[in-house]
Formats: sequence, C-alpha cells, structure tokens
Amino acid sequence: MEIFWKTIAYYNSATWILQVVIVLIGIVLTAMLVHKPSEWSKRLMKGYMIVLYTWIAVVYYYIYCAERSYNGVMALFWGVMAIIWVWDLITDYTTFERTYKYDFLSYILLAMPFVYPLVSLARGLTFPGMTSPVMPCSVVVFTIGLLLLFARRVNMFLVLFLCHWSLIGLSKTYFFQIPEDFLLASAAIPGLYLFFREYFLSNLHADTKPKAKYINWLLIAVCIGLAILLTTTLFLELMPKG
Repeated sequence: MEIFWKTIAYYNSATWILQVVIVLIGIVLTAMLVHKPSEWSKRLMKGYMIVLYTWIAVVYYYIYCAERSYNGVMALFWGVMAIIWVWDLITDYTTFERTYKYDFLSYILLAMPFVYPLVSLARGLTFPGMTSPVMPCSVVVFTIGLLLLFARRVNMFLVLFLCHWSLIGLSKTYFFQIPEDFLLASAAIPGLYLFFREYFLSNLHADTKPKAKYINWLLIAVCIGLAILLTTTLFLELMPKG
C-alpha cells in the first residue's frame, strides 16, 4: 500500500499542470457536445477520449506507476480501451445522440471526478499524496456519465471494460484503503445497468449478424477472461513475498 500511494504522489507532483489542462479541455468539449452537438464536436470528443485513455495507460501506469509489479497489465488494459476508442472514431459506431432519459444520473456521474479529491481532503490526505480527477476511476466514471447522456447507441465492448474496472475499484477500497473508489464505483453501477438494459431492449429480438444472444455470450466470455487475468495479478501482488 505504501508503494501505491507513493506512485500517486509521484504522478500528481510531476503532472498536475497537465492534469489541469486535460480537465479544462474535457469541460469545454463536454459543453460543446451537450449544447452544440455536431459531427466535428463528436469527433473531437472521441479524439480526446483516445488521448485520455492513452494518458492513463502510458503516463499514469507505465511511467509513474512503474514500481507497482502489476503496472504492465493495467497499462495493457487501458491501452486496449484506447484502441476501442480509435476503432469507434473510425467506424463512427457511438453516435453521441442524446436520449434525455438519464440526464440526472449522467450529470451526477460527470461531477463525481471532482468529488473524488474532495473526499481525499476530507479524510485528511494532502497534495500530492491524494486522488485527482485524471486518474483511472475518475476517468471511468466520467466516461460512463458521458455515454449515458448519449445512450442511444454505445460501444458495448467499451461498457464491458468499464464495468470490469468498476468491480476492480470496489476491491481496491479494501486492499488499498481508498473509500473514494467505493464512492465512484458504486455511483457507476446504476449507469452500467442502464447501458445493458438499453442494449437488450433494443437488440435482443433484432435480426442482427451476429445474433444479439451470441454477442451477449461473447461479452460474457471476454468479461470472464479479464476477471481471471486482472484478479489473479492483483492477488499475486498482495500475497506476502518469500
């Protein structure tokens, strides 16, 4: 646990200015997408998500969390999600079309990354050894809130990865004593449920290729594989050495 918080402090102290820039850009792009949606703003947002997820994979995990023995698999996990965003940008699969069905929950989730550091401060942590808005769980909740605003058609493989990360976040609350992650992961659960609900209501009886039920089984298989890989890695790290 000491290494965990040490790497967070190292990351925050070295990158806080860039984190501020990333947050400000995210606020501007989100406002553009909500108030003046256009093909240009949608593509800009997807490009931003590619950069954001690549940042977490490379800068956060690969560089500043190098002392953690599991940093490689986590960097790979986020790198895969960045690639999913690249694919989405190319294919234009996620349409970013508003549904207005879940706006209340969406705005709560979009605000949660800013609550994250406030909880750290409230429980006595100080900068740089505290959570920040540009960290993995914050990015996950931001993504869920953003997609929930535009839930008409979203990339379910990305949602699957986000769902799995939320479960990892819940486990970290115990192992690394991070109640902030419990707050964020718990807030994400309703959003994830709504994604799957919308997906099955829209596609379960649709004549798609492959069939919706096969896509469902594929999603489940990928989830099981990810669970085995990441959970095993985490527990190996936590086991006493020697």
